Amino acid sequence: MRKRNIPVLVRLNEKEQQHLASQVKKSGLSQEAFIRFLINGYVPKALPPLDYYAMMRELHAIGNNLNQLAARAHATGHLDRAAFQQEADQLRRAVQQIQQAVTEPERRTEQATPNVHPP
Repeated sequence: MRKRNIPVLVRLNEKEQQHLASQVKKSGLSQEAFIRFLINGYVPKALPPLDYYAMMRELHAIGNNLNQLAARAHATGHLDRAAFQQEADQLRRAVQQIQQAVTEPERRTEQATPNVHPP
């Protein structure tokens, strides 16, 4: 059985419907998911640019390379582990910040509230 089984009918004028459709398309979400985000106080972000995924793959590859270097250095004993750990932590934080900045919805603020006129 569906978790959400209560339908809601909302009437929009042409301009409102076009704006909603435009925002939904930018977000990559379904119309229903987009509206649920808004109801829960979040403003969905637009889909990240296509190069975002390439950047993330590259950052992950760098992380994997750092891990391989660490393993090799550990085996040979020729690496400052503290310096490497600091760099690895910095890379990890950068990846998380990029992901958050591009993909996570933001909490709605008063300025971001849509200009909706009462019926």
